[in-house]
Amino acid sequence: MMWLGRAGRGLLLRWGHGGAAPRRGAEVLVSAAGGESSGIAEILMNRPHARNSLGKVFVNELFSALEQLRFDEKVRVVVFKSEVKGVFCAGADLKERAQMDDAEVGHFVKRLRSLMDEIAALPVPTIAAIDGYALGGGLELALACDLRVAASSAKMGLIETTRGLLPGAGGTQRLPRCVGIGLAKELIFTGRQIDGQQAASIGLVNHSVPQNNEGDAAYQRALTLAKEILPQAPFAVKMGKLAINRGMEVDIASGMAIEGMCYAQGGGLP
Repeated sequence: MMWLGRAGRGLLLRWGHGGAAPRRGAEVLVSAAGGESSGIAEILMNRPHARNSLGKVFVNELFSALEQLRFDEKVRVVVFKSEVKGVFCAGADLKERAQMDDAEVGHFVKRLRSLMDEIAALPVPTIAAIDGYALGGGLELALACDLRVAASSAKMGLIETTRGLLPGAGGTQRLPRCVGIGLAKELIFTGRQIDGQQAASIGLVNHSVPQNNEGDAAYQRALTLAKEILPQAPFAVKMGKLAINRGMEVDIASGMAIEGMCYAQGGGLP
């Protein structure tokens, strides 16, 4: 296991071992599985007293985790998981925000936006395992992942308008790209929360599963999905992700050119 202490100090990454004791107070941990799951890294969000809300330390540790995983060639899939039962990520830390002046708020929201971009830019597939509440910035974090799996009982929503705010960490851009403009506007304008089953019906999540007694049904389904990706050619998967992500930002003719460039880097046949 790799653990991240305050400000990301004290990194340890071991593949195929059960895990070193994390530093007390670490809010983000990274574990790497062995055996048939070798190649799956897990970002574990562990801020129980604040329901994994996006505070300064939490965000700094997420940045550090992403930096480490980006350059680890052993990593083939990354799963985002909460260690706090009943919640994925509750969004912004409003208590911390109340202590900031306007300039500090603006800087921090910009940093949150950068964090989501860093998640989206990871070269390997990312899966959000949503076993509980994913609200505001928590849903924006999940939207930055390539794939999302939710427990049917999980609650999701961009609820910022109910608090006089606007989604500021990518929600206004990634949600319409995921579910379409009309539905995205409806969800943002109303601040509505929907459950995992409803989220699957509109394409917000890839899979919805009944919650189990342990409270980790979405995580278990995410692991199954990650193991389905593992046997595939790593470079082809990376190029597939790059071609889709870049192609979605341009017209189809330009997208076809991007696909061609990605294909040429692989040097293989269909």
